[in-house]
Amino acid sequence: MILQSLRIEQLRQFRNPFVLGNLQPGLNLIHGPNESGKSTLVRAIRAAFFERYRSTAVDDLRPWGDSAAAPTVALEFENQGELWRLTKSFLQRKRCDLTIGTSSFSEDEAEEKLAELLGYQYPKRGASKAEHWGIPGLLWVEQGTGQDLEQSVEHAGDHLKSALNSLVGEVASSGGDEVIEAVRAQRNHILTGTGKPRGEYLQLDKDRLAFEQTIGELKERILRYQEQVDRLGKLTREYERTEVERPWEDAQRLLDEAQARFQQVLQLEQVQAQEKATLDQLQQSRRLLEQNKEYQENLSRQLAARKLDLDKAEADLQRLELQSPATTERLRAAREAYESAEQRMKQARLREARSRLEQDVKRLEQRAQQLSQNLAKAGEYQQQVENARQQARENRIDAAEVKRLKVAEHQLNEATIRSSAIATRFSWNLEPERSITLNDDALQNRGEQQLLDESRVVIPGVGTLGITPGGESLASTRRKLATLQQTVSELRASLGVDSVTSAENRLSDFEKAERAQQHAQELLKSVAPAGIDPLVVEQREAKRELENATEKLATTPNSDTSIDVPDLATAEAAFEQTASALTAAESDDQKHRTALMAVQQTRDTAKAEWQRLVDQEQSPERQQQLKQIAEELVAIEQKTKALEERLEARSREILEARPDLLKQDIERYQSTIRNLRQTQEDRGRELRDIKVRLEAWGAEGLDEQLNEQEAELERCNRRYQELHRRAQALELLLTLLTEKRQALTRRLQAPLQRHLDHYLSVLFPHATLEVDEHLRPGTFTRGAELGQVTELSFGAREQMGLISRLAYADLLREAGRPTLVILDDTLVHSDEERLDDMKRILFDAATRHQILLFTCHPEKWQDLGVPPVDIQALKA
Repeated sequence: MILQSLRIEQLRQFRNPFVLGNLQPGLNLIHGPNESGKSTLVRAIRAAFFERYRSTAVDDLRPWGDSAAAPTVALEFENQGELWRLTKSFLQRKRCDLTIGTSSFSEDEAEEKLAELLGYQYPKRGASKAEHWGIPGLLWVEQGTGQDLEQSVEHAGDHLKSALNSLVGEVASSGGDEVIEAVRAQRNHILTGTGKPRGEYLQLDKDRLAFEQTIGELKERILRYQEQVDRLGKLTREYERTEVERPWEDAQRLLDEAQARFQQVLQLEQVQAQEKATLDQLQQSRRLLEQNKEYQENLSRQLAARKLDLDKAEADLQRLELQSPATTERLRAAREAYESAEQRMKQARLREARSRLEQDVKRLEQRAQQLSQNLAKAGEYQQQVENARQQARENRIDAAEVKRLKVAEHQLNEATIRSSAIATRFSWNLEPERSITLNDDALQNRGEQQLLDESRVVIPGVGTLGITPGGESLASTRRKLATLQQTVSELRASLGVDSVTSAENRLSDFEKAERAQQHAQELLKSVAPAGIDPLVVEQREAKRELENATEKLATTPNSDTSIDVPDLATAEAAFEQTASALTAAESDDQKHRTALMAVQQTRDTAKAEWQRLVDQEQSPERQQQLKQIAEELVAIEQKTKALEERLEARSREILEARPDLLKQDIERYQSTIRNLRQTQEDRGRELRDIKVRLEAWGAEGLDEQLNEQEAELERCNRRYQELHRRAQALELLLTLLTEKRQALTRRLQAPLQRHLDHYLSVLFPHATLEVDEHLRPGTFTRGAELGQVTELSFGAREQMGLISRLAYADLLREAGRPTLVILDDTLVHSDEERLDDMKRILFDAATRHQILLFTCHPEKWQDLGVPPVDIQALKA
């Protein structure tokens, strides 16, 4: 199948006729930028084949905003030496016509011919979907779907298998399927799909395990029963022997002796702690006495130091008192400078405020004047808008209806001309004062008329002549002429015009009025963007602001001319400088007064301390206190020495008694007593438990239970082995039948695998791609790598999808089926090296198939070896 040309009209962005012609039998590279119409051309081809001409679900073909459009697609293609011409219109003018050589088909018959040729089907209702597209859905790749192959192969599966059967013969017959299904049904009754037991087979397997577990548990319980009998005899002997020996009583005696020795050591440690506390008190008293003695001895040194401090404080006070007058004078001068600068700054601000108000008044006067002018212009432009709107209302007319009237009158003129050419001409040349009658109309002198209908000529005194114009085309022309005359009359009446010229003049006046209205609205918007009413409000607000500013200016006084007032910036800078100087002077004065008060306080404190030390040094109580301290120090030294000797002797006695070992002995004997008593109690408790347990087990009849369970296990094993052998036999039989069936399937897949390997060797040398029983690419192997095609990267899946489609196309061509490959912006995710390999594959496939490659990146395909077709250039 070779597509030669494509013509579309009133379809999406192609409102005017667009022709894509001179298509080559091999590779065709068609390019254009985004939104240039590439996908629209692909959609047009799909609609021509897939969509029913009478479908109402093709609104996406309609040009935007044109509800009266009739999207039309016309195709010419060659198939097996015959030229096929297809024309299909949708929506407003639903029509389908197909010409094959000299044969013509229309409507549903034409669509069925196309579906039969290419191998697809139509939906019963609604828009065509992927499940209906068959072979074209496999070979025509939409933008962004190149990697999605499984669904397309599934929808085209029947057609592909039909092509394979025509090549290798009918090897895929279903004659053995019933046997395989029967064996599979019996096998599935016993086994699951993964070969696991099910039903009775599964239950027997579970019962066997349950019986084996129960038998194991019974044997273990019998063994434990025997072990418990032996344990009972051993425990009885140990319990009786221990009750006679009573070893915990010896441990209790040793514990009492250790506790008595430990109490003696504790009493020694208590006495030792008391005497250590007494020693600490004596040492503390000695330190206090020594500190008091040292204080009394240091009193003279302190008196000399206090005298020096007093002299220094009086000198500092005299120095600060001499600095006070200068500090006070600096503060007074700074305060006067600050007040003068503050006055000048106030006058400068007053003058600045009045100047600003004068400028505001002037600005507001200009703004009020401008708003008044804009308001006047807005009224003028508003009147122009109303005049233009009135003119548009008076001349309003439907441009589409005018176009229809023009087309109808043109067709009427053409039909009139054609009718004149084929009508029967009746001419007469009568003697003066002679007349005849033609269809009840009197004719005299000479003349000529064209007759389209059957007519009657009456010749007075002679008779009647009948004239019948002949030819089927004349009757058709007469009917068409009457229809066109009726259409023209109806259109003129609906538009209220008497001719096309008056309609066009009226349409011109209407369009001129609309342009005038738009121009006036733009002028109005330039002076009143929000409308006239807001402009009036804005003018009123401007006048009110002007009045307020004028009133405020009148109430603002002028600056004092008697003062030399600088500009505001200079005045503010001078004010800030004097404020800083005043702050510094105030700070210095405050620091001086603070320092003076501090020195006075220091002098007073030093004088009081010096006087106190003088009085204290000369008092008789100090002499008596020094004598008493010396006597107390001698007494404390004697007591301390005697106490230290006793502490040392008692420490040796405590150390020799080893209280740490005595404490450990107490803990060891206590633990021994507890363990011995607990062990004997545990033996008695275990003896009672074993007796109760043995009595219970003896009543259960464990040996009888074991014999019964072993018999049940034997019966279950016999039935399980029977079903096991049957399952293995069915599994083997099903495997043999399936392998035979798969061998036939592989024979069916061989032609497709051959074409697929041809392309795969270019893209992935030494790799293999297996086809499953549904003819879909499945396992991909490359070296040690093994996986599914769906696990590859996006770009690799897109490449594998394209070479698989080309292999399907080769298979269909080999089977004598028509092929056409359409690629819309494919391979966009391929790297440079893989893209070069894909170009070689496409060039090779183009020797056997026609390929239409649509792209928005022509620079990537410039080495494809074919001249590119520019959609933009065709549009121009």
